Amino acid sequence: MHKEPKSRYDAILADATAGPARVPGVVAMLTDRRRTIYEGAAGERRPDGTAMTTDTVFRIFSCTKAIAGVAVMQLVEDGQLDLDAPARRYVPELGAIQVLEGFAPDGTPLLRAPKRDITTRMLMLHTAGFGYDFFNEPYRQLAETGRLPGIVSATRAAITAPLLFDPGERWNYGVNIDWAGQVVERIAGARLGEILLARVFAPLGMTDTSFTLTPAAQTRLACLYQREPDGTLTPRPDFELAQEPELHMAGHGLYSTVGDYMRFIRMILDDGMGEHGRVLRAETVAAMATNGLGDLRITPLRGVIPTLSNDAEFFPGLPKSWGYSFMINDAPAPTGRPAGALGWAGLANLYYWIDRQNGLGGFWATQILPFADGPSFEGFMALETTAYAGHDR
Repeated sequence: MHKEPKSRYDAILADATAGPARVPGVVAMLTDRRRTIYEGAAGERRPDGTAMTTDTVFRIFSCTKAIAGVAVMQLVEDGQLDLDAPARRYVPELGAIQVLEGFAPDGTPLLRAPKRDITTRMLMLHTAGFGYDFFNEPYRQLAETGRLPGIVSATRAAITAPLLFDPGERWNYGVNIDWAGQVVERIAGARLGEILLARVFAPLGMTDTSFTLTPAAQTRLACLYQREPDGTLTPRPDFELAQEPELHMAGHGLYSTVGDYMRFIRMILDDGMGEHGRVLRAETVAAMATNGLGDLRITPLRGVIPTLSNDAEFFPGLPKSWGYSFMINDAPAPTGRPAGALGWAGLANLYYWIDRQNGLGGFWATQILPFADGPSFEGFMALETTAYAGHDR
């Protein structure tokens, strides 16, 4: 039973969208294992004054990763994918990826062969050695000199970057899941969007989630904003993900609604059962929610492109690990989130958590760059803290 009145959550959203450091618009929802227990929207969907509504479509960026991870684990269940086999068995191009050791005086990358093969398990855990240009200085340099296209280009070249270290040596957040999506495509013989539609979206009733926008979804798409250094917001109506992408980007490419993402969260809460059928076995969901890093731990994200990301870390000072493919907080969080809960985020300040122990999950969706925007993250933390204050355990 959930005790907090709807007005408590509505006030959090209203506060977030008011004042000089406001969030332009937000949609937030909470769910238990069976149903949505709160939904709300506040602020504007677009700068023309169009109101934010609960059916608004968002670019969910890295919230895509956990959904793509489900497709990987379905192939494991089917006996078609060995997580510990060299991933080049499925995607031969991965066998040609080298390790970056530095740069020559003229900016040419200095490369060498890796000490071991990349596996799909490493890709799922972000231990393969890949990064992102907005979190890693060497990748930023590659992008700045025209040697690495931006990730939002959704091109094969954008993920064909050198490794930052030998596979398996440490955790580093990057394009790993995009490569895992390529593993899925090669095994299944179809594009990732088609696979997810048949095996994830349809069983879950996720009718508003896809890699491209329908005309109807386009009318409900939220505008993306840039938070300027002085705290003001600049609309960026020109910012768009590729509508005919070369790759369906398993790491960031989906559009969705918060209501659709609730259906995904409920499936993880309910041991793999969706509204229209089973998506994963219960033991597979348990494995996805288990630390896969061993003694390794995830590290803070250091923003090196200020327009895209600030420095970011969930619950500083608390140990955190990684599953397939979620962050796991290894100690209780100050919001009330227990040890072993799952969560992650999307670049435009979308945040979610999944607490399988208490059967509680939530999602906070905005469209603001750079990542780790203070007003948006503070609103999410307030939502989560209030949810636990009103939750009978």
